[in-house]
Amino acid sequence: MASSPPWMPGDGDGDHDNKRHAPATLRNRDAIAAVLAEWLPATGTVLEVASGSGEHVVHFAAAFPALHWQPSDPDPAGLVSIAAWSADSDLANIAAPLALDAAAADWPIDRADAILCINMVHISPWAATLGLLAGAARLLAPGAPLILYGPYVEPDVPTAESNLAFDASLRARDPVWGLRDLNAVKAAAAASGLTFTERRAMPANNLMLLFRPT
Repeated sequence: MASSPPWMPGDGDGDHDNKRHAPATLRNRDAIAAVLAEWLPATGTVLEVASGSGEHVVHFAAAFPALHWQPSDPDPAGLVSIAAWSADSDLANIAAPLALDAAAADWPIDRADAILCINMVHISPWAATLGLLAGAARLLAPGAPLILYGPYVEPDVPTAESNLAFDASLRARDPVWGLRDLNAVKAAAAASGLTFTERRAMPANNLMLLFRPT
């Protein structure tokens, strides 16, 4: 899976030099958490695929203390950042991060009660999305949630100019990146045995998508 966008240095205490900071996290984490409160189970393990800096998982672990959070990322530097943010949080419900490439056929975890993936689909090869959907079908019990967040292209919904510009910039950086057609994601999910359940419009022209294994 391709790497995430550039990071800024972390601004917390402790492992300052090891922490990455994704500015968008501070802007979107509360809006995402509000939807997670509706879609996540009350208890169990939430696997976050492509945890990036680790800032989201720390925020969500504090917001949902009855859930056990399992962060993951394919990037070794990302794993270090996740571990640093987690250690600084002193939260007991965050596991050590796993080295997990969504595109891989085998994942280092065999079950989860929910899977969350934020801002990976458009900043990775299409194979990573297909791997994510296949992995969710393997790990999740029927009815358990796979939750995606990020920008998408919808055939019947005008694409915001900011998203068009973002898509162009992504493709200029890497031709295998770019905003995905939501219908293509739905079709790939269905092929993996996942049912599309809900679309939720989010701030800054993003979406949250809910899929469940049948």
